[in-house]
Amino acid sequence: MGYWAILSGIEGNLAAYEAVLADIKQRDVAEIYILGDLVGPHPDCEKLVQRIQNPLSGELQPQVCKGWWEEQCLILHGVGATGDASELTQKYGAETIELLWKSISRQTVEWLRQLDFGFHDSDCLLVHGSTLGVDDELSPETPAPQMLDRLLRGEAKTLLCGRSGLAFQYQVQSGSMTASVTTLDEYTSPCAIAAQPCQVVGVGNVGRLPEIAIYTLFEPTTSSVCFETVNYSVGKSD
Repeated sequence: MGYWAILSGIEGNLAAYEAVLADIKQRDVAEIYILGDLVGPHPDCEKLVQRIQNPLSGELQPQVCKGWWEEQCLILHGVGATGDASELTQKYGAETIELLWKSISRQTVEWLRQLDFGFHDSDCLLVHGSTLGVDDELSPETPAPQMLDRLLRGEAKTLLCGRSGLAFQYQVQSGSMTASVTTLDEYTSPCAIAAQPCQVVGVGNVGRLPEIAIYTLFEPTTSSVCFETVNYSVGKSD
């Protein structure tokens, strides 16, 4: 069947993406997924998007879903789910906001609007954060009940995510949660929801660290995970 190559956090870094793509070409890869944060406050954003949209002959077409930076970009352009850019302002300030605005064309904004929230395939959920949103950050320090909740919500044996930027494998051997529903009309008795062995996988970050890109190879039939580190040199943009 071949591996899935799963990337996240390219953040406009074209050099990092090209380095990972060259590494992928040496592997038995059947699908390429980019789990959000394709764009970011980087001058190569437009070139990167064009590269993703127009793969070379013999290359796989990446499947891309929305991430935190895509959401912030849509908010800045007035086409997001909300008009509140306070989170972006508090985290990065006016200089980064201006760079993000200048790095992405209106045409690219419209393309970003059409991206999926995530993908569900072969009992796997692939998203940037979780089913709760792109800003839901899962990491090795996330409490087990919270991890189990995200897995049960996603109805997946494996949840692959990129929000934290970390590469990790968090396995849940077994567990259960009690849930009930209360409405204005009635209350349902609590019921136990059991979970079979499952896992959350942080897929790493491609573009954030200079000259170091980390992505994940995932084998869907066995659910095996392999983290790949690619070292590359940063040259001048064309």
